[in-house]
Amino acid sequence: MTVRGVLGPLVRGSTWRRGVFLLLGGVLVLPYALLATAFVQLLGNDDVPRPMGTGLLLVGAVLAAVPVFLAGSRTLEIAAARALLAVDLPEPAAGHRIDRETRLRAALWIALHLVTGGLVLFAAISAFPMALVFIAGQFGLDTGVTRDDGFGPLTLDNPVGAALAGVAILVGLGYAVAGLGALAASMAPVLLGPSQGERIAALEARAARLAERNRLARELHDSVGHALTVATLQAGAARELLDVEPEFTRRALRAIEETSRRAMDDLDHVLGLLRESDGGGSSAPTAPQPTLTGLDGLVADTRAAGLDVDARVSGAVGELPAAVSREGYRIVQEGLTNAARHGRGPVTLRVDVPAEGLEIELVNALRGTTGPRGGGRGLDGMRERVLLLGGRLAAGPDGDRWRVRASLPVPRGERG
Repeated sequence: MTVRGVLGPLVRGSTWRRGVFLLLGGVLVLPYALLATAFVQLLGNDDVPRPMGTGLLLVGAVLAAVPVFLAGSRTLEIAAARALLAVDLPEPAAGHRIDRETRLRAALWIALHLVTGGLVLFAAISAFPMALVFIAGQFGLDTGVTRDDGFGPLTLDNPVGAALAGVAILVGLGYAVAGLGALAASMAPVLLGPSQGERIAALEARAARLAERNRLARELHDSVGHALTVATLQAGAARELLDVEPEFTRRALRAIEETSRRAMDDLDHVLGLLRESDGGGSSAPTAPQPTLTGLDGLVADTRAAGLDVDARVSGAVGELPAAVSREGYRIVQEGLTNAARHGRGPVTLRVDVPAEGLEIELVNALRGTTGPRGGGRGLDGMRERVLLLGGRLAAGPDGDRWRVRASLPVPRGERG
């Protein structure tokens, strides 16, 4: 083993950070030491009645033990362990009450931190000056300590031996800090790690974040994809008829402008939600999401793009719950987009609002022998929307036609 390998633990940055962590425990234990000293003096005073002293001791013990079991103390210890011990500990789940086992593990960790920190602090304020005195004496420096003064079994009679003893004390203290710090780093995940309930809460929170991001991805895909499809069809038709029918070209350009503006509003809405979900806040208001009450405008835009749509709506669309109406609008929007991209000929759209929910059906002729290849993100988004609301979706070829049928339930009492 080389000298560098032997002295490595003494000069590593991690050892110094862990030493600060241990000294932090020593600082925190000082009030407990002062309290213990005060009670020793109190109980040793014959003028104080024994029952009163015992009662004060019990009250003091309870007050001293309470901070060790607090959830806030555990949170502070986790923050200190992450910063100084470089231990990858997750943040405590917000709003989750820790169980008894987790509280006891944290209390044990805090108690060990206070005890080891107190020992390290005592060694630092006693052994460190002693070592400096031994080393300074070797160089003839006046420290105010005579040869008759001793430090336990150690004396200054032999300057060389005293200096070596001083170096050994410093090195031993350094190795003790390195060892205790490494032990603390290895024990922190065991005593401060998350409980089973916290792990479940963290997984649920992560699943909720992923679900929200998937929802925003569906919003972007459906709104922007529909806008691009309509704009592409309009631009292609305008290019073909630019010299023949300039009025149609003007209408096509106007439709592209309006469709693009609505897509920008949808994009602004989604970006605003992303800023809010990332904790950054949103200074600009976000546009409201479209619902089935705006179905006429969606159908009109699709018709303006050159796709013939036969729309039939029955029932009180405006009385649907907001969530069902929003998802229904997106399903219709994606169905019309797929018909424009992959189908041919007219599209038959049926929206029915019976007593038990919402029924949507889109039928169009296929271009070639298949519909969207591999299902596509649009169909995946439809399935996710329907699944989240507990509905059913059937999408696929039906002879020479492509049929999409979605059923979304509406619980009783939730109609507007």
